[in-house]
Amino acid sequence: MSLKKKIPGERLETGQYNENTSEHLHRYALAAVICENRKILDIACGEGYGSNLLSKKARSVSGVDIDAETVAKAKEKYRSPNLEYKTGSADKIPYADHSFEIVISFETLEHHDRHREMMQEIKRVLIPGGLCIISTPDKLIYSDKKNYKNPFHVKELYKEEFRELLKGYFKNVNLFKQQFFSGSLIVPEDTAESRLATFKGDFNHVESNSDVEAEYLIAFASDDDLIPNSPSIFIDTDFTQNKILQFQRSSLRYKLGNLLLAPIKFLRGKK
Repeated sequence: MSLKKKIPGERLETGQYNENTSEHLHRYALAAVICENRKILDIACGEGYGSNLLSKKARSVSGVDIDAETVAKAKEKYRSPNLEYKTGSADKIPYADHSFEIVISFETLEHHDRHREMMQEIKRVLIPGGLCIISTPDKLIYSDKKNYKNPFHVKELYKEEFRELLKGYFKNVNLFKQQFFSGSLIVPEDTAESRLATFKGDFNHVESNSDVEAEYLIAFASDDDLIPNSPSIFIDTDFTQNKILQFQRSSLRYKLGNLLLAPIKFLRGKK
């Protein structure tokens, strides 16, 4: 199967508030810390918000996406001297060899089946010892355990498949796990090593949770030694507040109050 265009229904765009918002923003926030004053490539950049966020710290950022219309909109929406967008696919990146210090690609692998071709291209455009930051769902947690089939996904990977794919191109690979909880958590693969206490339960029962069962995997891969990364949390107050507002507006009390106040609002509008 050839590399398919990432269907717009799976794109995260500004103005959307859901669990994907926190997860994507957390990934870019983590990457931004590492990208300061570096040359960055963002593969499958979508509408461009992530590349734009990175450009605030990086020396330069190049966003690539397979959809020409999306790239055109990104160019119009985000403008900065150190930021550019180009049309191109993950298995045929439109840049010369050794052009970037860091290559980023979040939630791209699962949308096509040319994984090795993509990794070859990433390795080609990276400088020797450059860093690849890439994420993808863990098929076991994301699909199998929930008996779920995402219609936009072409080929998902299990954790060990993801690790072996990366180890085929990089000497060192560190895996992290990410899970949404009205925010986003990223921890090392071995949760115990992070010294992060986690718990689960409800009003009837709580217990210590020795492992974080996460839907997404994020890898840092390079031929050079990797710097250990600490656990991190992205707190999404906007999403939480929006959910509270949606809940309030859907309540019977809100609807009844709105109905009772409608005549007053109408009379005020006539003044």
